[in-house]
Amino acid sequence: MIKKASTHISQNEGTIFERSRPGRVGYRLPALDVDESPIESLIGRDLLRNDDLAGLPEVSEVDVVRHFTRLSTWNYAVDLGMYPLGSCTMKYNPKINERVSRFDGFASAHPYTPDELSQGNLRLIRELEVTLGEITGLPAVSLQPAAGAQGEMSGLMVIRRCLESRGNPRKIVLVPDSAHGTNPASAAICGYDVKTIKSNENGSVDLDNLREVVNQDVAALMLTNPSTLGMFEEHIVEVCQILHEAGGLVYMDGANMNALVGVTRPGDMGVDVIHLNLHKTFSTPHGGGGPGSGPICVTSELEPYLPFPRIVEETDATGLKTLRLDFNRPMSIGRVRAFHGNYSVLVRALCYILSLGPDGLREATETAVLNANYIAHHLMDDYEIAYHGKPLHEVIFSDKHQQKYGVHTLDIAKRLIDYGFHPMTIYFPLIVHGAIMIEPTESEGREEIDLFIDAMRSIAKEARENPDLVKNAPHNTRISRLDEAAAARKPVLRWIKPNDK
Repeated sequence: MIKKASTHISQNEGTIFERSRPGRVGYRLPALDVDESPIESLIGRDLLRNDDLAGLPEVSEVDVVRHFTRLSTWNYAVDLGMYPLGSCTMKYNPKINERVSRFDGFASAHPYTPDELSQGNLRLIRELEVTLGEITGLPAVSLQPAAGAQGEMSGLMVIRRCLESRGNPRKIVLVPDSAHGTNPASAAICGYDVKTIKSNENGSVDLDNLREVVNQDVAALMLTNPSTLGMFEEHIVEVCQILHEAGGLVYMDGANMNALVGVTRPGDMGVDVIHLNLHKTFSTPHGGGGPGSGPICVTSELEPYLPFPRIVEETDATGLKTLRLDFNRPMSIGRVRAFHGNYSVLVRALCYILSLGPDGLREATETAVLNANYIAHHLMDDYEIAYHGKPLHEVIFSDKHQQKYGVHTLDIAKRLIDYGFHPMTIYFPLIVHGAIMIEPTESEGREEIDLFIDAMRSIAKEARENPDLVKNAPHNTRISRLDEAAAARKPVLRWIKPNDK
């Protein structure tokens, strides 16, 4: 049977198992030059397979290389084009940072290497801690958490331990209705009940609602600033005062710090704890399952509760200063990860910060905000903007204008693929019906953003004039639109052996 040829730019590609042919191999072993022995004499019978096949494809080296090379050309990546995912900060990653992270002294370092042989690596960690403390205005930093969600959990653990030392861990954590979904999950893991705070018409925390619910049972408020709606929390100082007067603490989700770095500092606003996503804001490829880094920055009061070990500096009798890992931290929450996070991510982050410097970091922030406002200005006539006012790093639209033609947010995102762009974030935040969430970051120049704007305008026009074209998109991909609901409810998962019909 001859398969239908693809109309796409590159050929169709089956699975590696479909390329399998009995007896085909990609290697040749030299002739045996020792006496042959039964395998049972080398490996325990209980460790041997019960069947003859491992279920692996039988292919040549050429088959393998060409198969995976062709698949690699199908990947959409930030090196290929714009990644407008809102709330994710999918920015370009300078290659100098990648190269530095692969230096042998960094890439080959073993976590059990003694302190005296790890002075350079410990110095890098310590310097990054100091740098992030200066950027956030919070002097104590732990680089252990391996991702944003783990940073959230660690921050809540620190808050709980602090309140326990005061005599009352309290019961409730407040979370705005526009928060990331991991916020209430982190609070629940740490033993707190979660109470939702309403947003006002500008997307900020409703201060009246906040005052009503803050009492002696409230341990903390988890606040994303800028909010998931892309708006700066204009009453942040007053919000912190309300919590502090009631004996509570303020945790800030730093996933959106790409809008603040070099411009303002959370610690100066009254924030007690913040986690950062180094793999978003400070240069590491983001997505595909990792790696990540979610360090937490805290006030001096909370420093004793940070995860151990902490890096400390000692001076010997000759005046020589050395760094060591300090495990004697009786008030600490303990380890949250086996070692000091994903080390290569830390290397990239420090390289990124030092390469740009204070002025460059501020310029990156200002450019990200400018780009988002540029998109907001040029698309506000074609798409309903969720919150009027100047957004920061991202802008939220909805599909309200397109709904009258039967076109919805998912259709718009799928059609955007035909224009060569990765879809934006859709249906988030949840409080915006049919949300279309766009974050261009500072990486994109005006030419690329204009192409994106033209594509979005064209889709809006298609929705009015030929809605079926949009509702059935994408049209130029190898696979047409899937029934995602059916796939989620009735997934077909099975292991296919070679030549399995």
